Amino acid sequence: MTEAGGGGQVADAVRGNWVDARAPAWLRPYLRLSRADRPVGTWLLLLPCLWSLTLAGATLGWRWEGAWIALGCALGAFLMRGAGCTWNDVTDRDIDARVARTRSRPIPSGQVTVRRALAWLAIQALVSLAILLTFHPTAIGLGVLSLVPVAVYPFAKRFTWWPQAFLGIAFNWGALLAWAAYAGSLSAAPALLYGAGIAWTLFYDTIYAYQDAEDDALIGVRSTARRFGDRPGPWLAGFAMLAAGSMALAVVVALDGLAAVVPAVGVLAFAGHLAVQLRRLDIGDPAACLDLFRSNRDAGLLVLPAFLLAPLV
Repeated sequence: MTEAGGGGQVADAVRGNWVDARAPAWLRPYLRLSRADRPVGTWLLLLPCLWSLTLAGATLGWRWEGAWIALGCALGAFLMRGAGCTWNDVTDRDIDARVARTRSRPIPSGQVTVRRALAWLAIQALVSLAILLTFHPTAIGLGVLSLVPVAVYPFAKRFTWWPQAFLGIAFNWGALLAWAAYAGSLSAAPALLYGAGIAWTLFYDTIYAYQDAEDDALIGVRSTARRFGDRPGPWLAGFAMLAAGSMALAVVVALDGLAAVVPAVGVLAFAGHLAVQLRRLDIGDPAACLDLFRSNRDAGLLVLPAFLLAPLV
C-alpha cells in the first residue's frame, strides 16, 4: 500500500505536524486515520473530562487518584478519538471521496484498506477498554454506554440537519465519565457541564462545517451550517450563551460562596473567547473557519486554571 501524492498528507492537517515529519512511514496512514496529525480534536474531547474532574476535585477535595484519572482521560481521549475517527472514515469513505477537503484522507486516497482500518479501530478500542477498567464501576458502565452515540454519529448527517448535536452527545461524554470516576456517582454539576459541552460543540462544529457547506449541498449531506445558511450568527450566539450559562450554573451548584468566584472568572474568559470568535467569523472563508475551530482548544483551556484554583479560595 503506497502513500498518496504529496507524501500522503491530509489536506487540513497542521503543516509540519509530528506524524508527517517524524512518525515511521508505515505507521503514518494509521495515525492519520486517528487524526493524530490534527490534534485539536483530542483536546476538544479531553477538555470536558478535565473540566469535570477539576470541578469534582474542587467540590470533594483532591485525592491522589485524581492524577491517574487525569492521565487515563488523556490517554483515553487520544485513543477513543482515534477509534471514533477511524469508524467515521470507514462509514464515510464514499462521501469523503467526493469532498475536496476530505478526499486526501487515508481510505479514499488508498493509503489504508477498510479491513486494516477496522483492525486499527479494534486495537485502539481495546487499549481504551484496558484503561477504562481501572476506573470506578459507574464510570466503566458510562464508558461502555458511550459507544452508542459514537457508533451512531457518522450516520447522523444522512438523516438530520443536526449531526453536530449527535457529535456533542458523543464528544462530551467525558464530563459524565470523569466525574463518576472520581466521585463514584453523578450529580447535577456534571450533567450541567455535559450540557455546556454539547452547546459548545454545536458552536465550534458548526463553524467547522462551513468549510464543506458547498460540497455537502452538492452531495446531499446535512449539517447545521447548511441549516443556518448565511445567517448563523443568532444560532451561534445562542449556543455560546447556553454553553457559558450551563457551565456557570454547574459551578454554582457544585461550590459554595467565595469558592465559586475564581471558577466564575474562568467561565467569563471562556464566554469572552466565544464572543471574539463570533466577531471574527467569516463563513465564506474556509481557512478562517478552520482557524476559529482550532482556537476552541484555547477557549476550553481558559476554564481549567480557574477550576484548579478554586480550592485555594
